[in-house]
Amino acid sequence: MKRSKGFRSKTRFKLKKSIRPVRANNITKRIQIFNEDDLVHIIIDPSIQKGQPHPRFHGQTGRVANRRGRAYIVQINDGNKAKKLIIRPEHLKMQE
Repeated sequence: MKRSKGFRSKTRFKLKKSIRPVRANNITKRIQIFNEDDLVHIIIDPSIQKGQPHPRFHGQTGRVANRRGRAYIVQINDGNKAKKLIIRPEHLKMQE
């Protein structure tokens, strides 16, 4: 049987939630509002699959470029190449 190489392959530890997390309110994370040119950290919430970026962008910092529906367009530099990712606010965290 051929091994699956799907979207979440090789992410056993990266996309793992703690057993008893601090009671984070998911509604608060969903209704976050970011403005253009805000710096945000991409931190994937594995319990929400919709609007999730590719796991290789987990932990990176980008700049909000625009809004598209409920999601945000985040610009990051991947090596020398500038990339635009469409990410929902559940997977973003404002830089302090």
